[in-house]
Amino acid sequence: MKKRICFVGVGGQGTLLASRLLGEAVMKAGYDVRVSEVHGMAQRGGVVESSVMTGGIKAPVISKGMADILISTEPVETLRALDRCNVKTTIITNTDPVEPITVKLGLQKYPNVDDLLNFIKDRFQNTYAIDATSLAKEAGTSKAANIVLLGVLIGLNLLDISKELFIETIKERVKPKFIEANLKAFKLGLNTVS
Repeated sequence: MKKRICFVGVGGQGTLLASRLLGEAVMKAGYDVRVSEVHGMAQRGGVVESSVMTGGIKAPVISKGMADILISTEPVETLRALDRCNVKTTIITNTDPVEPITVKLGLQKYPNVDDLLNFIKDRFQNTYAIDATSLAKEAGTSKAANIVLLGVLIGLNLLDISKELFIETIKERVKPKFIEANLKAFKLGLNTVS
């Protein structure tokens, strides 16, 4: 199972946790895995990127056009990461924007999300745009949007990882007080594609 999985988002969205959970699940499934992280200005809402490489891939980062899967917790970050994708890449993106400070101050305008998503869908056939934030809120916390997106990934059967194995990984690696909400978020993500 050779896969190059790119995670992108902004600080505070759980991008790094999502990649670590996936890496742990891949390892439990018996595959070689490498997880790398680029923190950027994560503590200030800046760009965060991580990669999960499976099946013996040695590279620490994903080169242009080489991502098999792109998972993004923020729509503009999806757009920024498209250079990592190719026509076969599966894109799983949250549709809920996180406005940067420049937008909040009125210095810039956030792009129209529908236009942005249509642009992506026109170029990448395997695009799954989900309002992961709303589903996470339904699960009990908006901070579990990252887990909703992982549920979508596992539900698409793109990896040789069972939902049971992933649920086990959540129970083992997520802080106890957040396990229930994360399990609900994961199942809601699964249900969007199952």
